[in-house]
Amino acid sequence: MGKRKKSTFERLTRGRLNRKQRRELERRLCSNDPGLEVVHANAAGIDVGNESHFVAVAPGRDPEPVRKFGSWTMDLERLAHWLKSCGVETVALQATGVYWIALYDVLEQHGMQVYLVNARDTKNLPGRKSDVQESQWLLKLHTYGLLRNSFRPPDEIRCIRTIWRWRDRLVKDAGRHIQHMQKALTTMNVQLANVISDVSGVTGQAVIRAILKGERDPYRLADLRDTRVQASREEMARSLEGNWREDVLFELKQAVDAYDFAQKQIRECDQQLQKYLAILPTQSQAGTDGPKDNSAKRTSHRSRKPKGNMPRFDLQPELKRICGADLTSIDGMDVVTALTILSEIGTTVSQWTDEQHFVSWAGLTPNRDISGGKVIRQRRRPGNNRVGTALRLAASSLLRSQTYLGARFRALRTRLGAPKAIKAMARYLGCLVYRMLTHGQDWVDQGAQAFERKNHQRTISLLQRKAAALGFQLLPVPTNP
Repeated sequence: MGKRKKSTFERLTRGRLNRKQRRELERRLCSNDPGLEVVHANAAGIDVGNESHFVAVAPGRDPEPVRKFGSWTMDLERLAHWLKSCGVETVALQATGVYWIALYDVLEQHGMQVYLVNARDTKNLPGRKSDVQESQWLLKLHTYGLLRNSFRPPDEIRCIRTIWRWRDRLVKDAGRHIQHMQKALTTMNVQLANVISDVSGVTGQAVIRAILKGERDPYRLADLRDTRVQASREEMARSLEGNWREDVLFELKQAVDAYDFAQKQIRECDQQLQKYLAILPTQSQAGTDGPKDNSAKRTSHRSRKPKGNMPRFDLQPELKRICGADLTSIDGMDVVTALTILSEIGTTVSQWTDEQHFVSWAGLTPNRDISGGKVIRQRRRPGNNRVGTALRLAASSLLRSQTYLGARFRALRTRLGAPKAIKAMARYLGCLVYRMLTHGQDWVDQGAQAFERKNHQRTISLLQRKAAALGFQLLPVPTNP
């Protein structure tokens, strides 16, 4: 097969445009004939809104090249039929809130290629203040191949993503209800949080529900503590002597009811997730190379009882079956992080050319402005990528890990500082995820000592090169017999 022909966007943005080139491109685009290569001849542009959508096609395809359609389903069907009658094959629209989703689905059902465009890439030039001008501007940019298509996972993955994002919101709501319980207890001077670590645990919930049932004897409440609580019965009884105000007790009851309702919805989300995951096909897994570490073997035999906010079913073997590799074999990544990545990108990474492209999409690479071959500014790229956030949380948990990844993170943290080290380590974890999903192999931990030996050899090689450049030679110090 021949080499793929690059689009106009790829040729023009292969390097960062300087100010002179950007002004020249602006003048060419605003003219009637920019002199650029036409990439999408049968294109259309849509300015998405809440109540109506403005659609623009090429002037020669219809006597009225710009039309306004409503947001009802009947209007969306009429919009799609009009585009088909105009010979349109590809459409560009901006990701405006959630208004674009229904339109995207209708156009996709009619066999059109839809480009979902980030508004930041289309608003970098002045003008186009009206909806009509915005749709015509999208048409022009899309015709010359100057718009990048955003990634959208397949339908079966979108179902999982919807449930998982909603479950994450329910978990956060449950956390706020726990804070309301703590506030009510502190208001009544019930110092339960000073003797137990978590009021949402077995002991905390047993005590709170007994208080709501009318129990006021501090020693009877103290007898409800779990055997793992380190505080004595006397100490816990003293912490449970409070002033039982009726209004605050009512607030506590409301918080407990809201917490129970959130937990009920979380369990229903887990059941729905289990159904959606069972539909996904099984990916073949390749064999792992090299000996496995003993710590990894001990980890595989640990109890799989869900803790905290983890799903209430055995998720790890299901993820391994779907992905073809066990993402939780990477130290710092649990089933929650693995499912977050799966729900956002799916089970394959073929839509990204390589691992560098993948971590750049996740927002884990610096945004550099280069002029004349020099980096004139480096700043954080705006965005809130959920995959990048999950990888950052996984990277920050490696601080005290006695593994290869833990030693690597501590070395980065010493050299770069905590914020940059977390982002750099998250980028490395993203590369590992890409390799595992591509090759279907699990991560095999070599231990912290393996990284220390490699780092030691790297330091020696660096010193030898510096000494050779200065005309010296390094010799090892002889050891005493």
